[in-house]
Amino acid sequence: MSDRVQLKVYYFGQILLQTSEGVKFICDNPLDVVIPFIISFEELKGLICEKIDSERAKKISCVLYRYPLPVFGRFVQFQTRYVTDEASMQEMFPMYIENRAQISFIELYVEFEQSETDRNILREDYNSDSEEEFESNYECVGADGVEAHGDGTMDPDVTEVADALANDMPFAEPSFMRVLDLEAMHVPEYPEYMTAEVPIVADGEFAVGMEFSSREAVIKAIKEYSIRRSVDYRVYESEPLTFYAKCTQYGSGCDWLIRVSLISRKYCWVIRRYNGTHTCTRATISQDHSKLDSITIAEAIKSLVEADPSLKVKSVIAEVQSKFNYTVSYRKAWLAKQRAVEKIFGGWEASYEALPIWFEAMCHKEPSAVVHFETMPAYQGDDLVSHIRVLHRVFWSYYPCIKAFRHCKPFVQVDGTHLYGKYKGCLLVAVSQDGNNNIVPIAFAIVEGETSDAWHFFLSNLRQHVVTRDGVGLISDRHESINAAVERSNGAWSPPRAFHMFCIRHIESNFLQKFKAPYLQKLVVSIGYSRTVREYEVRYQRLRERGEAYTNWLNRIPREQYALAFDGGYRWGHMTTNLVECINSVLKGARNLPITALVKATFYRLNELFTRKRAEAEARINAGHVFSEVVASKLHANQLASGNIQVSCFDRQNEVFEVREMPSGLEFAVDLRGLRCDCGEFQVDRIPCRHVFACCANQRLDWKLYVHDVYKMDQVRRVYRARFRPLGNPTTWPAYNLNRDARHNALYRCARHADPQLY
Repeated sequence: MSDRVQLKVYYFGQILLQTSEGVKFICDNPLDVVIPFIISFEELKGLICEKIDSERAKKISCVLYRYPLPVFGRFVQFQTRYVTDEASMQEMFPMYIENRAQISFIELYVEFEQSETDRNILREDYNSDSEEEFESNYECVGADGVEAHGDGTMDPDVTEVADALANDMPFAEPSFMRVLDLEAMHVPEYPEYMTAEVPIVADGEFAVGMEFSSREAVIKAIKEYSIRRSVDYRVYESEPLTFYAKCTQYGSGCDWLIRVSLISRKYCWVIRRYNGTHTCTRATISQDHSKLDSITIAEAIKSLVEADPSLKVKSVIAEVQSKFNYTVSYRKAWLAKQRAVEKIFGGWEASYEALPIWFEAMCHKEPSAVVHFETMPAYQGDDLVSHIRVLHRVFWSYYPCIKAFRHCKPFVQVDGTHLYGKYKGCLLVAVSQDGNNNIVPIAFAIVEGETSDAWHFFLSNLRQHVVTRDGVGLISDRHESINAAVERSNGAWSPPRAFHMFCIRHIESNFLQKFKAPYLQKLVVSIGYSRTVREYEVRYQRLRERGEAYTNWLNRIPREQYALAFDGGYRWGHMTTNLVECINSVLKGARNLPITALVKATFYRLNELFTRKRAEAEARINAGHVFSEVVASKLHANQLASGNIQVSCFDRQNEVFEVREMPSGLEFAVDLRGLRCDCGEFQVDRIPCRHVFACCANQRLDWKLYVHDVYKMDQVRRVYRARFRPLGNPTTWPAYNLNRDARHNALYRCARHADPQLY
């Protein structure tokens, strides 16, 4: 078998789209060249430019491959595909070898980068998604559907906007909020999705008399027809009752035209005139299409964005390539995704106006819910706009979450995560855990960033409205803003009311950043996980032997804030902020949404979580189980392990025992009254360790008395006892009563906080 192949390269010619053999390339002097199969893509482009040797052929911008597609018998129809990189070029050779009986060479059509003069000519016909539209903050769409591109200034008189939003905003629950699994702790960065087929007209061609439901359906069908056939048209008449378009080459080799009119008596649009298929040719090829605008793409990816608002722009580009066989620019794909988000979840600006409406409806249904807004004055340029405030921060907690925390483990994990929609900020989240190791989100806030003031706002509201009992643990990273907020809390988050502790993973990261000593990372973590003072001292000494600089750095952190042996049990064994980070991961899609949609996402998903966990708890109680599933399994393992333990001496009156593990001979003291064991597990987990089981068996004591109430199924059921109340249809909500200062803030808030790097 030969290791070479002949190429026939066409350039400065035409591409015939509708011929008896399918697509056909023509030009005056096609180039014949023989290449080896092992040639690289860059070498191929360089060779073609060298052989053509023309001032207009300095650099190849696009390569199109014509390949055969068997139809029946020995007949073939030729189709095309783009060659864009090494991988796509290598796909040509197997196809050539497979069809060598029908074709003796590979056919390519190449297009070269245009001069500045050529580009200026093409810009005049470029009528989709202008650069000005991309550079501006976003498109404002009026009630008539016409895009309004202003100069960025806004009319301060926005009276009655918020009242109308009850009908204009899509307050319904999208599928994205229904199907997301709250227990999925790790979601893929690029989720897989099904590629839906592009809807086309019945037999691939229009016909006189064909009916459409609306004017939008007509335009959509004509666009898709043109995109799929790589042809183009120009609109000659676009009126409320008529749509009339012709091929861009009408009168110069193609007679394609279409006229569609509204037939009032039939309540539909009907094709009244159609000249049949295109007969035009293309002189150039392109990886884009003028009618493949961001509106068309947004409609095509709408289902994907609804299922996963965190869909990457590169995935949008891949989806367009799959559906339309065109590679669109990053800018156009990004705009399309923003349009799709806005179409599904509501406009970015309107979402800020709708937020107080939604919260007021929620609080009307459940008065015990907590919502706290902070606003700022609004400015237009340097001038203060009277009677209008800018949304600065908002804290909220749902009543079922407030009730749930009373029956959870008495600790809280807090963390912040960035918002990735049009307007930036941070979502702050607080979570706890029930007795079956289920994560329970208890409070949220949207703030300007992880500043000291923002954390103070969040932690103050959290302490005042949700975490009202004392003796709780607070676990966070070592962010300076959190530390400053705790110090400003006037003792609300300080001993003895609360105990602030650090995530050991963040301490490990800080240590590595300081010393660049990855071989000591595990030792630092193991120091934190030490359950006993002896374990701590042994591991601390190992670190000190490797350099006093390491232990001097660690000594700057109070050991009760990072070591189990000294935390007083307020961690409940949790050394990291994994619980709250898991919730941030689950909320990844919602972080791409307008603000009201993000808040609604927390509402619907927590309702889903509580409903599911409530049913699971009821089922376990009905099955006769006293303890949660996770703890019951651990209790059983500890009970089995107690068989090799001897109780050598004891003080029954004070419930203090001494036990020895066999055959190792290790001795431990157990203080049942003080709920302590030398192994450290009893006071950390609040369930009997193997040594406690041995003492209870020796003295015929009931070990169930030493299991913390939080692990009992009756207590787990109480976590989810309160129910989320459905908000109902927005038309049934009470009249919106908030004052004008609170309600009219969105446009000014958006203008101040848009990210200029993305717009």
